[in-house]
Amino acid sequence: MSTTQTAPFTLAQIGTGTARFPSGVPIPTHTDQMVDPYFKSKIPKEHQVDCLLFWPQQAGSYPGVVLLHDRWGLTGQMKDLGARLACEGYMVIIPNLYGRLGGMVTASDDVAAALLERQNDAHVLTDINSCCEYLNTRHFAKTNIHGVVGYGMGGSYALRFACQRKRLRAAVSYYGKMVTPKELVKDLFSPLLYHQAEDDTWVTQDEVEQLRGAAAEYAKRVEIHLYPRTSHAFCNEMKPNVYNPDSSTLAWERTTSFLKSCFQGT
Repeated sequence: MSTTQTAPFTLAQIGTGTARFPSGVPIPTHTDQMVDPYFKSKIPKEHQVDCLLFWPQQAGSYPGVVLLHDRWGLTGQMKDLGARLACEGYMVIIPNLYGRLGGMVTASDDVAAALLERQNDAHVLTDINSCCEYLNTRHFAKTNIHGVVGYGMGGSYALRFACQRKRLRAAVSYYGKMVTPKELVKDLFSPLLYHQAEDDTWVTQDEVEQLRGAAAEYAKRVEIHLYPRTSHAFCNEMKPNVYNPDSSTLAWERTTSFLKSCFQGT
């Protein structure tokens, strides 16, 4: 997915790592660990969120972006997207949203649909919120300067999360489902960019129109872009039957420009 824009960092300048932290409770700091001699041997009661991290290695602090994967799990494609987002100048964290289901990754649409059915939305949204709190403990991430980007299933969670975290600065949903009830949009605090596939059978045209109508009714900043002759997951190279490279590139350019505008001055 090449892009005509030039990112401020190259892949060679991006650091990678992993993180694991408890969901729904305060994130332990390095100081907490140092003063507790039993920290390493304790068996945590809370669910532990497993994540991948990508960040520019140049000294400084960067806005944080939580990247949310689609129903197929935390695939290699999502890891590539995380690195590319970091090249744009962000501290990127990708939680495994299937952590409570064994952290599965699949190429099967049927298995992915079954995994999606088993998801507990409240638990996942708590995990995503904990990702933001974890970013606040990192010295190379700017405190409470966060955005969320999600694809498909992750795009649905991105929209839901943007309607509950007041301190979020940006949200990008690639072909995610509309929140229900629509009144939740009243609590959408950050600007939202929505990428719509014209021939999507998972997210209906009516759902997107509900989002458009709710945004107008509640005076929210929502940008919706329609991509003609595209199907759901048109940005996923691992799905060659639906992948549309031109629309994918255009959506990426719009996403990076949108994030830059939302984080301007931070």
